[in-house]
Amino acid sequence: MKIGIVTDSTSDLPGYLAEQHGIEVVPSILILDGREYVDGKSISREEFYKRLPDFKAPPTTAAPSIGEFQAHYQRLLENGCDHIISIHPASQLTTIINSAHQAAQDFPGKITVLDSGSLTLGLGFQVLAAAESAENGLQAALAVIEATRKRLHVSAVLDTMEYLKRSGRVPGTIAALGGLLSIKPLIELTDGEVKAIGAVRTTKQADERILNFLLVGGKFERLAILHTNAENRARQLLNELMQRASQSVPRDILMINVTAVIGTHLGPNGLGFAAVKA
Repeated sequence: MKIGIVTDSTSDLPGYLAEQHGIEVVPSILILDGREYVDGKSISREEFYKRLPDFKAPPTTAAPSIGEFQAHYQRLLENGCDHIISIHPASQLTTIINSAHQAAQDFPGKITVLDSGSLTLGLGFQVLAAAESAENGLQAALAVIEATRKRLHVSAVLDTMEYLKRSGRVPGTIAALGGLLSIKPLIELTDGEVKAIGAVRTTKQADERILNFLLVGGKFERLAILHTNAENRARQLLNELMQRASQSVPRDILMINVTAVIGTHLGPNGLGFAAVKA
């Protein structure tokens, strides 16, 4: 059985990995000052984050259309796939998976749509696991996805609460921190729920907390350093981690400037990681 793999641009998979594994990536939509942009194509991530503080209205996002998903499914099936696994971000955070479910109805018995319970490389690592195991059949791929999800950890520190407040998607645990925009909330994403796990006042404290999470986390099978246009900080974090825990981390660590569709709710200068424990 030939298995096709579909995800969307919130997976943050680098293009070369998607191409290498034959993964179809459906782009989401950004709406900036009333104009629509295709995520990852119409505007670069660097340009988006630089412009983010100056938009007249808060940027918004939209899920890919049902027709867009149908086109990707149809192409894979016409190219010889017997079944498709379509993996998407947590349903609590976005409606993307709803479009995938509706599109799948046109291909009865051919599409398995999965909620990853995560975002960015928390989703992307599940997609990669599926692609790497797809040659072993549908049930094997589904089992590997579940095993990856159980070992997943996604955490970040935001530079400000301002963008979460603008988006209207402030989780209750973060709203409980109060109205202080000056704090830098530490968050983690587990089973689709964003939880506040602390707060710091300075960038230095933020970087130290993220590094400490990684140093005490044990050995990792997969690791991505995530940032929202804070590449210098991300590289410093990676360098420090390699100096202090090189035996605990994989060789092929990814460094990802998080997609604008997610970054619109997080704001610039955030830093975090997605990891799969060994």
